[in-house]
Amino acid sequence: MEALAVRLSHLDSQAGGAIRVIMFYDTLMRRRVDLPALTRASAVLAECVAGIRLHGTGRVIRASSDGGQAPAPASPASSAAPVTLDEEEIGTVWLERPGPPNPLDDLLLDRLAIASAAVVERYGPARTTMADPALIELVISSGGDEAARARALRLLGFAADLPVRVVAVRSPLPLDRIGGLVCPARLVKAASIAGTGVLLATTVDPARFPEGVRAGIGAAESPDRSWREARTALRFTTPRRPVVPYDDLGAMALLAQVPREAARGNADVAAIARIARTAANPEDLETLEAYCETGSLRRAADLLHLHHSSVARRVEQLGRELGLDLTEPTGLVRARLALTAWRLLDD
Repeated sequence: MEALAVRLSHLDSQAGGAIRVIMFYDTLMRRRVDLPALTRASAVLAECVAGIRLHGTGRVIRASSDGGQAPAPASPASSAAPVTLDEEEIGTVWLERPGPPNPLDDLLLDRLAIASAAVVERYGPARTTMADPALIELVISSGGDEAARARALRLLGFAADLPVRVVAVRSPLPLDRIGGLVCPARLVKAASIAGTGVLLATTVDPARFPEGVRAGIGAAESPDRSWREARTALRFTTPRRPVVPYDDLGAMALLAQVPREAARGNADVAAIARIARTAANPEDLETLEAYCETGSLRRAADLLHLHHSSVARRVEQLGRELGLDLTEPTGLVRARLALTAWRLLDD
């Protein structure tokens, strides 16, 4: 390879330079350098600031052209490239060249990205979001071996002293994208189990779930129990409330334990089902749900973007069909329980 580089350098200086860049990174990978050393070597080679950022951990490493730590703040990147592992973008590498890019900058960044992915894969668990479903199942399964669960968590990259939050997800969006959004700076793992998406993370931000996602968030520290809670919370999601933390359900979570036949046979639930089948206005149940959530005609009207008198007429009509006085606390509670139980029948 060295002899070929010398011969090419006589024929084409750029080709010779390209071969030397490739050889440079091959040597670094054989020496099994870590990310800081890789960044320093790249900065010296490029003769400008070089940087690496890992999305999963939020870790950023920058080095100056003399191999030292680059001063903050960072200059704008003159060129950049994604770091890809297992067909997932796990980070970014870049150069901060003050002038125009050099002809070999693209090749240098390409090799730096490949080397960075190799280092991440070699030293510790891969920071990819998508994980082996078998490992995820070991973590969330009930009645499993605790030693096997702990080993699976270690293989996935989770520290033994941190609780793992489990999220049950239904969405047409890719799970790795959802995981990156709801847990942008910490480790998150995802897999699809029996048609339901599973996310494992130490922290989850409910406000960061994108539109179109239904998610239930478990609360227990034990992953198997957190998974059961997450699936229960997922059943309570609605278009108006697409993300439900289990802790927010309180006593309402008990409705998930009611046998289906018992729920169907309840008079209030049957009345809700009848309205759903025969209502002339398809927005009747939406009105009932908004009113049950707020307990106020005016606040329900604000949610529905309607005049409160229109909501009042709908609520009065719904009360007659249900045989309940929805202006009284007892009637309102019965309607909310019946509406929730009816929704739980349609998983």
